Amino acid sequence: MKVKDIVGLIEEHAPVGIQEDFDNSGLLTGELDQEITGILVCLDVTDAVLDEAIDSGIQLIISHHPLIFKGIKNLVPTGMVNRILVKAIRHQIAIYSAHTNLDKVIPGVSSTLADQIELQNQQILVPDNNSTTIGMGVVGNLPAPMDEDDFLGMIKDRLNLNCIRHTAFLGKPVSCVAVCGGSGSEFLDNAISAGAEVFITGDFKYHQFFDADQKILIADIGHFESEVFALELLRDIVSKKFANFAVHLSKIDTNPIKYY
Repeated sequence: MKVKDIVGLIEEHAPVGIQEDFDNSGLLTGELDQEITGILVCLDVTDAVLDEAIDSGIQLIISHHPLIFKGIKNLVPTGMVNRILVKAIRHQIAIYSAHTNLDKVIPGVSSTLADQIELQNQQILVPDNNSTTIGMGVVGNLPAPMDEDDFLGMIKDRLNLNCIRHTAFLGKPVSCVAVCGGSGSEFLDNAISAGAEVFITGDFKYHQFFDADQKILIADIGHFESEVFALELLRDIVSKKFANFAVHLSKIDTNPIKYY
């Protein structure tokens, strides 16, 4: 198996060309013709994840978040990004990232989150150029309406959350829900326009909670927590085609935010 075989599978599902302009999805280290015998899937590439790959004899890491976002002026191993890059190259480990291209498809990051709470009739929340199949976020309906307290309790349980930051209850049943994996605060108006009673995402700032304006219940579950289920999707994209190929989900918790 070669790196290009895996890259082809991922990009057939989530073409790298649909990524956002600011993004850096794609092959970050390694060569497309490099032979591999195993894959490690993670949300973030950290020192511990790289060591996990090295210790396991794995030659390809597939991450959701790109290791390289900002410009790199040298490969001196100072700072986390440079340190990981130098070590990955030294150990001949390829790193591929599927970020906003995986965000913008179904099945994708947001739809895997929506699946955890059984949203039905899923549609793209913010379509790209009026597309019905490509865009950010997902909106759908619950199997049956729930009151707000029960709904938050349900997602806390199913998503294994430590806490939920949310706006005040509105006193109406929840039936339509919008979700966006990662940082989705910019899509609040889209969620309101879609008729959602709740918007689930991460990374809302303090003053942005006021923008709900008693029109919608914001449920900020955290960036990592809203995306972590997509790792199983990345694994399955490969495993469905190459059932006997070793694809491992990282055992490292890369969430930089801890709760006391």
